[in-house]
Amino acid sequence: MSLKRVVLSLLTGLVALVVVSSLYESFSQPQVTGQLQLYQSNLLLQASEWDDLQSPELKQLGSALLGANPLDSVAKQYESVRKEAVDGVKRSQGQLTTQADPETNPKVTQLQTAITQQQTLIDDIDLKLGILATQQKDISQAQKRWQPLIKEDSPTADLANILVGLWATPPTITPTAETTITTQLDGWFQYRVLEQLYTLDDRSIDLTKLNDQEQNSAESKLLKLAAVGAMPVLGCITGVGLLIFLGVQWFLRRDEALVGQAAAAWEVPWDAEIVWQVLIVGFFFVGQLLLPLLLQLSGLNFSSSSSRGRALYSMVFYLLMSASGITVLIGSIWTYRPLPKDWFQFKILDRWPLWGVGGYLVALPLMIAVSALNQQIWHGQGGNNPLLQAVLQESDAIALLMFFLTAAVAAPVFEEILFRGFLLPSLTRYMPVWGAIVLSSFIFAAAHLSLSEVIPLTLLGAILAWVYTRSRNLLSPMLIHSLWNSATLIGLFLLGS
Repeated sequence: MSLKRVVLSLLTGLVALVVVSSLYESFSQPQVTGQLQLYQSNLLLQASEWDDLQSPELKQLGSALLGANPLDSVAKQYESVRKEAVDGVKRSQGQLTTQADPETNPKVTQLQTAITQQQTLIDDIDLKLGILATQQKDISQAQKRWQPLIKEDSPTADLANILVGLWATPPTITPTAETTITTQLDGWFQYRVLEQLYTLDDRSIDLTKLNDQEQNSAESKLLKLAAVGAMPVLGCITGVGLLIFLGVQWFLRRDEALVGQAAAAWEVPWDAEIVWQVLIVGFFFVGQLLLPLLLQLSGLNFSSSSSRGRALYSMVFYLLMSASGITVLIGSIWTYRPLPKDWFQFKILDRWPLWGVGGYLVALPLMIAVSALNQQIWHGQGGNNPLLQAVLQESDAIALLMFFLTAAVAAPVFEEILFRGFLLPSLTRYMPVWGAIVLSSFIFAAAHLSLSEVIPLTLLGAILAWVYTRSRNLLSPMLIHSLWNSATLIGLFLLGS
């Protein structure tokens, strides 16, 4: 065996250890999906308070967006996310009991952190479920939610004590009640508790101001809810129509149909060792091991207290990973120039916008269906891309712009060049095109190092790969990838803001 293969074998073992370890660690990490559902539920509650929705002209719109009983819908959503969080705590506690050397084992610290995060979420949900219960005239249920929180040594204890007092018989109001409420609650929940406080304290002027503020907020939240909910629905309807069209065309024309045409394999001048080298060295080793180590030694840290610092780190890291990966790719295939036909094609004057928009619309209903199934499999666990959480909680415009450029520009360009431009065609030397689509898509999904994302990202990768095999233009999957990431980030921003 040559020295090159020995080095590649060692690096492959190291990379495999890191990837498997990262995927395993993501199993105990919560998804951002549950939080997204709660953010959307909070939007729904705030929008439901808009008085103009009672007008005949807007009643139908309100029913379509909010449902017949928003309180019941939101309460069920909170209960569902709470159950997932409780199950997550139980799983993490079960894993914790099997760990050796608790004082030095980093896995123990990760599990303890996950348990703390999930328990904090459960406490927050119990507070809000209690507030929901008060609006459904079930005060005893609300008190049952809050009483255990008073006894716990947690940040929610003071707020829980205030809530118990406000809805007690007779009620009690602590001197710090208003400050605590405005600090620890927001949106619809803050309005409802302040409404109770001002009513008990006979503060009619403050009640009027509160109602005016809520009406202004409710109107803007209804617009956000329409954007977050209605636009994907319209896209899904169009996507389903395209899928039906493709299915009918295939049924009538078979091999002549768009989905029935057999994609031609590429002429591949290099062997599997080059593919191995580019993936292991150019992407996994440099991107997942070497660059994080070098950035850590340089003093740059993702946990920077500055939101712009976190966004800048994310952008710098991805640009460096892209540059190093492309450099390894070019160096690996340099001696094979000139490349055969259809390799790394960027054809500006082509139908790539149609392929891109059409592929995105087809992906929408398929991805939503698979994501719903995926949620049932993982029950809120399995981790997520940390960028999603960062964008959801970000409010700085400059930081958001950097996150957007990273996810909607840099990621589609680099990942499509690597996974669709290089890996997919290279695999057609050893397997049919459909096999290359499946394998390259799975590697693409696994490279994101999150168990909960493997199934949906494999599907998305397959759609990107299928479009590329038909269009032979990398701009097509790049556009789909960019549209998908852009829509995700815009949705996160609207929910988080």
